[in-house]
Amino acid sequence: MQFLFISGGEIFFIMFVVVMVFGADKIPGIAKGLGKGMRQLRDATDDIKREIQKSAEKQGMDTDFAKDIKKELDEVKKNVEDVTGAVKRSSK
Repeated sequence: MQFLFISGGEIFFIMFVVVMVFGADKIPGIAKGLGKGMRQLRDATDDIKREIQKSAEKQGMDTDFAKDIKKELDEVKKNVEDVTGAVKRSSK
């Protein structure tokens, strides 16, 4: 099993070192603190996104540019698949 280029043995060793350094009784508290920090970070980024969208809407900017980009990418993908399909058929 590979998770972020770390094997199972390496994960086990890291967990062993964490238990030795912090002790088994403090690990749940540390995990809880990390979870709260990650939640606050996600909430902050969501707030920033909302503020950007609100200010863009107030100024009359088009907020659907992501849909336009996705549409263009889908068209390019279709064109590439058409070309590679012809190449694949001719190479057989």
